[in-house]
Amino acid sequence: MNLSTQTLLTSVANELANPESLCGLFHEHNDGDPLPSLPALAEAMDLCRSILFPGFYGKSNVNNQNLVFHIGVAMERLYCLLCEQIQAGLCFSIGWGEAEAYGATAESAQSQRKRKAAELARTFIRQLPALRQTLATDVEAAYLGDPAAETYGEVISCYPVIKAVTNYRIAHELLRLGVPLIPRIITEMAHSETGIDIHPAATIGHHFTIDHGTGVVIGATCIIGNHVKLYQGVTLGAKSFPVDDNGHPIKGIPRHPILQDNVIVYANSTILGRITIGHDAVIGGNIWVTEDVEPGTRILQNKYHN
Repeated sequence: MNLSTQTLLTSVANELANPESLCGLFHEHNDGDPLPSLPALAEAMDLCRSILFPGFYGKSNVNNQNLVFHIGVAMERLYCLLCEQIQAGLCFSIGWGEAEAYGATAESAQSQRKRKAAELARTFIRQLPALRQTLATDVEAAYLGDPAAETYGEVISCYPVIKAVTNYRIAHELLRLGVPLIPRIITEMAHSETGIDIHPAATIGHHFTIDHGTGVVIGATCIIGNHVKLYQGVTLGAKSFPVDDNGHPIKGIPRHPILQDNVIVYANSTILGRITIGHDAVIGGNIWVTEDVEPGTRILQNKYHN
């Protein structure tokens, strides 16, 4: 490498390392405080699926005689991964990531995050039986809602909604427990795998299903009741973004739809804003909805004739 090239590289490196250009774009690592690992979280999700749906995911030689053993081994590994990854996620929480600023040494702050991560991992694992019960209703909804589905096993193994909703329900539970960053990574992993984008903060009841699934978007403040069915391309989004005096979007306000029980939304329909779709309503395909819909209403496109 000649001198002029070396000078160029040094100059550009100094420019890129300028703190003024890095505002919000730089995560400074401390010893023992790594970023969450995508491969580790992918392994954790594989383990969760093998625990929640044994025989369909994970070891193929699972039977009634060795089921407890296989689940136990998977949960031990899952617990270790969650402890590591939740601790990494806590570094992004203001209360934990800036503990040093409140008088804690880096070492004591790290120990506090480690203990908290272990506590959260244990609490999450205690919720796995309840998560499976809810996911069983989602499998049932997908099976009963699709005449092409021949068995529950086909639904569990092949249907993108089960993969996406499994990740969502895991992520939602972690978010509910106060785990930062990790839940969003988990749902984005499912988004990449299935084309279904469900924010972990959304609230979704039991017996939920999405037919086909590609292109579905469910926003952070959505509330979805029980026995709701969506089709591909449905968007449950925000109509607008209120801003503060500085022109910045106001965070944390309800801005996505509420779908009550037994609602069906057909393909490529868009429902925007904090509106309520009443129970037993049906929204036809390719409909744009920005106002409340009364219970039992059927919203269909007008028919045009030449």
